[in-house]
Amino acid sequence: MSTVWMAVIAACIGCYIAKIAGASVPHNILDKPVVKATSDAIPIALLSALVAVQTFAVGQTLVIDARFAGLLAAVVALLLRAPFIIVVLVAAATAAALRHFGFA
Repeated sequence: MSTVWMAVIAACIGCYIAKIAGASVPHNILDKPVVKATSDAIPIALLSALVAVQTFAVGQTLVIDARFAGLLAAVVALLLRAPFIIVVLVAAATAAALRHFGFA
């Protein structure tokens, strides 16, 4: 069996163990306010980190280009309470327009 398949199988087993470990945590621990606050904040932090890396990184360098303008346009659309699909389209159109006209 190849090394890639061994890694895939190991990752599957690791994910299964993590799922079982999460499901076996007693409810009295999960009901604590600190645990609730932490579990609510983790997805937000991970998504924010992903957005930051995808917006400002090219390889090992930090850049400001059309992706940053798209992010700013998305923030404006969110502040105007636009639906999610509109926010995505505004961000994509802004970045695409700037790239088309050679600004980034």
